[in-house]
Amino acid sequence: MTENTAPVLTDFERAAVKEAAKESRTRVARKKASPEELRAAGEADVQAKIAEMDEEDGSLATALHRLVAENAPHLVPKTYYGMPAWANAAGKVVCFFKPKAKFKVRYATFEFEWPAQLDDGTVWPVSYAVTALTPADLAFLGERIRTAAPAE
Repeated sequence: MTENTAPVLTDFERAAVKEAAKESRTRVARKKASPEELRAAGEADVQAKIAEMDEEDGSLATALHRLVAENAPHLVPKTYYGMPAWANAAGKVVCFFKPKAKFKVRYATFEFEWPAQLDDGTVWPVSYAVTALTPADLAFLGERIRTAAPAE
């Protein structure tokens, strides 16, 4: 019998787990914060993550951050495994931006998590590859965001 010596987690996955642990500690520390303080802290966290990105990912993240704020202003910015994300009033992530440089992949993605109300039949898209954002792309994603997170 041979021993499997491959690491259980990749370096990217290990970094994401560390980010999630840090976010969890931050969430506990902010437990008594007001909704306004949580929004401000989340905004600062998201802006800090965007500032760390390369120009291409940062530009996309900035545009998507603006798009979410315009189409679902009730969503609260936060980080999710070290990525910009937007959560509902219960603190559950509805959508997030996955930069391509973070995982060294071909394209960035804008994704929706299970609290998003996108259900349409038995199969529906929850992840979109993003290489650029044209006005038509912004209109399409804006509609998806409004559908995913109707005003509470």
